[in-house]
Amino acid sequence: MPGLTPILMTVMALVALIFFGVVFYASRYKRCPSDMILVIYGKVGEGQSAQCVHGGGKFVWPIIQDYRYMSLTPMTIPISLKSALSKQNIRIDVPSAFTVGISTEEGVMTNAAERLLGLAPREIEQMAGEIIFGQLRLTVASLTIEEINQDRERFLEAIRQNVEPELNKIGLYLINVNITDITDESTYIESIGKKAAATAVNQAKVDVAEQTKMGAIGESAAVREREIRVAENIAEAEKGKKKAQADQRVYVQQQEASAVKGEKEAEAGQRIYVQQQEASAVKGEKQAEADRRVYVQQQEAQAIKGENIAKASIADADAELAMKQAEALQRGEVAKRKAQAEIQKAEYSAELERLNAEKVVQQEIAKRMTEIAADAEAEKRRRVAKGEADAILLKYQAEAEGLRKVLQAKGQGYQTLVQSCAGDAKAAATLLMIEKIEDIVARQVEAIQNLKIDKITVWDSGAANAEGGSSTANFLSSFIRSLPPLQDISKMAGVELPEYLGKMTDAGKAPAEPPTSGQQ
Repeated sequence: MPGLTPILMTVMALVALIFFGVVFYASRYKRCPSDMILVIYGKVGEGQSAQCVHGGGKFVWPIIQDYRYMSLTPMTIPISLKSALSKQNIRIDVPSAFTVGISTEEGVMTNAAERLLGLAPREIEQMAGEIIFGQLRLTVASLTIEEINQDRERFLEAIRQNVEPELNKIGLYLINVNITDITDESTYIESIGKKAAATAVNQAKVDVAEQTKMGAIGESAAVREREIRVAENIAEAEKGKKKAQADQRVYVQQQEASAVKGEKEAEAGQRIYVQQQEASAVKGEKQAEADRRVYVQQQEAQAIKGENIAKASIADADAELAMKQAEALQRGEVAKRKAQAEIQKAEYSAELERLNAEKVVQQEIAKRMTEIAADAEAEKRRRVAKGEADAILLKYQAEAEGLRKVLQAKGQGYQTLVQSCAGDAKAAATLLMIEKIEDIVARQVEAIQNLKIDKITVWDSGAANAEGGSSTANFLSSFIRSLPPLQDISKMAGVELPEYLGKMTDAGKAPAEPPTSGQQ
């Protein structure tokens, strides 16, 4: 038996391995609830970023794959859209609530796994709310007030067509849209409601008048029909009575003929007896004839009287029927005129309401346009003023910067000039003054050049003056000496020119000529 020990150990190890394999496989098999989406990510297939499972289960490989769940619970997002511009340029408020959820369609579910996995419900609601807000404003801008307020089905369908494709891009789909109430700043919708109410009230009044008119007409027709039927029944009764009377007359005549025939037969059979009774028979016959005629005349008179009474009744019935018809026609005409008057009043009121509504809307639009134009003009002026101020500021800053650099450059030049003169600032100033002598002389020449002298007349006797010169020569020399010498100008500037440029004597005479190269 000792040889069985290794075999038993192998079997036990194999059983343990199978057991642990089953346990491991069971632990890695993930089931997906009905209100969740199982998202497996990692190495899931060529060209796939995630594998989504809704319902059932899936084995998740360790190391190369991992998983997470996404909830399918719907989310309700309130959207308070205010001052949205409609197609008629009227701003309206559209408070609404949108119910959205993660889609279970194949492609949309993959979008949700790529864009919403790991986000909190609050973050998903915020993202979806921004998308819905923009698309709702776009939908309102494409419709008029009447289309939004009256045809809600079309409005909701337009919202669904604009919103749902955008939500599908992030893995959501639109479950429900609930528009609570629509209002506008200019009370245009309220004016439309008042107009519709006034139209309905006026139409109801017209319907009541029309039904009253139809009732009066029906009543008069019924009365007329009744009176005609009564007259016809009376005439039928009189006709039956006349027929009965005629039948009675025929029967009487037949009975009389039978009686005469019987009498003749009795007379032929009993001629003797007849002869005896002839007198009495003739008497009886005459009496019977008289009675018969009286009776016939009485019946004729009664018949004629009955016919006259029937004719009078028929005439009375016709007259009363004509009166009833006239009264019914009068009531119908009065009701018709009243109904027409009410219709005209209703049309006048409706037209007045419509004109008032149009005038209010036009005034409101004009007011809005004026406000917008005023705001635009004010904004334009502010921006132009700000631009001009910025331009002036930049101009002054540039001028100041340029002046600063010029002064800085001059200062550096002056510093270099003083350093080249061994620190003698007076010598440096003399050099600067020498540079400006040419400009000074040019200015003096311009001063003489600009003098407007047409003619100078000098009376000269030819005699020499005390200095040995003529009067003309003295005039020209005095005229030249009237210009300020360079030495005086340089002294005014605090600069003393060097002697090689000339020197003024104490008596104010011309400076001595500078020595030539041949003199000591």
